[in-house]
Amino acid sequence: MIILQKRIQKALQLTVLFLTVFALSNCSSGISKDQDTKAKPLALPIYKVTRNDAVTVKDYIGTIEGKVNVEIRPQVEGLLQEIYVDEGAYVQKGQKLFKIDASTYQESLNNTLATEQVAKAKLRNAKLEIDRLKPLVENDVISSVRLASAESDYQVAKATLDQAAAAVRSAQISKDFTIITAPVSGYIGRLPKRIGNLVSKADKEPLTFLSDIQDVYVYFAMNESDYLYFSKAQAKQDSLDGKVYSQHNKLTFPEVTLVLADGEAYAKKGIVDAVNGQVDRTTGAISLRATFQNRDNILRSGSSGTLKVTEIKKNVIQVPQVATNELQDRVFVYTLDKNNKVQRKNILIIGKSQANYIVGEGLEEGDRVVTTGFDKLTDGSIVNPI
Repeated sequence: MIILQKRIQKALQLTVLFLTVFALSNCSSGISKDQDTKAKPLALPIYKVTRNDAVTVKDYIGTIEGKVNVEIRPQVEGLLQEIYVDEGAYVQKGQKLFKIDASTYQESLNNTLATEQVAKAKLRNAKLEIDRLKPLVENDVISSVRLASAESDYQVAKATLDQAAAAVRSAQISKDFTIITAPVSGYIGRLPKRIGNLVSKADKEPLTFLSDIQDVYVYFAMNESDYLYFSKAQAKQDSLDGKVYSQHNKLTFPEVTLVLADGEAYAKKGIVDAVNGQVDRTTGAISLRATFQNRDNILRSGSSGTLKVTEIKKNVIQVPQVATNELQDRVFVYTLDKNNKVQRKNILIIGKSQANYIVGEGLEEGDRVVTTGFDKLTDGSIVNPI
């Protein structure tokens, strides 16, 4: 029994010794493999940082309006009797649009015409009285006071006639206002009123809008930082051209592109031709206007689009977007030192240029940036640039 126990104890000791030796062998083998992996450089592509010009495109939401966008409102009150056009129709300047019941204004015109006729008769009578009295005064038959009184009556009759004639013209104008015509050529907007509705010039809503959209305006707002960029660029250009820069000089912008609601760019380029004189204190933005030709009548008042304005930033550092990594709100890249060891750097992005980021801080000209294989990299890894 004692011999059996000794044999079992010896067997257990041998087993423990064997397992210990095996474990130590595996650990040394793993360490050796890790050391080999770390020691072996990774072959990865790199990008060498340089300074050059970057083309950036800024987007601004714009509202489209016809160059002429007129509210059509009645000048007199009355029942809407006729509507000669339909919504969306194109009309020529002077074409009839609406008719208001003119019966009241016709009667008023008739009354003023009658009053004018009475005034004309009184004027003729006053003239006849003067003609009758003149010979009598000249022959000393009557006093000159009678003639002076008659001449005064003539002046009163003449003034009364002028007043009556003015009333006729006013009544005629009111009657003419019952026919509403197009002040410009363009497209008819929505027609909220119907035949039989009472309309007046005090109405909050116009009868319709009339838009001339052969040329359209696109209004948009630009932040103060972007506006200063163009202002400074203008000052530099004026200096190169030998001009004296002045705030009164017209600010020149590059041609702009309009992207429509369907995502397609409008065929014709636009020109920024008006700038608001003040910055909005609440938003910190300044309003601008771009003009586009619209001979094909594709653009309509009230629609919207995205204006793309090109900026050229001189002598800036760029890095491919694929060479960057994002972690929360930070962007970083992997750079190589002179010994080809990896170092992770945070960078400040200040813009985009096609497939590149424009870098404000974190990189210098000549730095080498790894472009792929980030999952294999840690600080201190050695890379073989390719």
